[in-house]
Amino acid sequence: MAGRTTRMSVTFSRPFSLVDVDGIQPAGTYRVQTVEVTLDNLSFLAYRRVSTTIELPGVGAGSGRRQVVTIDPLELDAALKRDGSGKVEGSRQITNEVV
Repeated sequence: MAGRTTRMSVTFSRPFSLVDVDGIQPAGTYRVQTVEVTLDNLSFLAYRRVSTTIELPGVGAGSGRRQVVTIDPLELDAALKRDGSGKVEGSRQITNEVV
């Protein structure tokens, strides 16, 4: 099944929280990845979102560990709006691939 992966960076100017993430996360820039697959049997190209993840500092962040958590993209958008100056940095990087 063909699909695509979109990678982007989001920046929060203040601490934030998401339902699927334990605790309050510090302000900063975070990497977000969305994976989509193509919908078959249509007369036009369309995609269905399979997952959206955010990369967070892991426990013992000084060690350079990271954790990846699946999140609701609508909740991420709402958190960025609440942040006020939260933004998506750079352009969305899209990679088409066969999944």
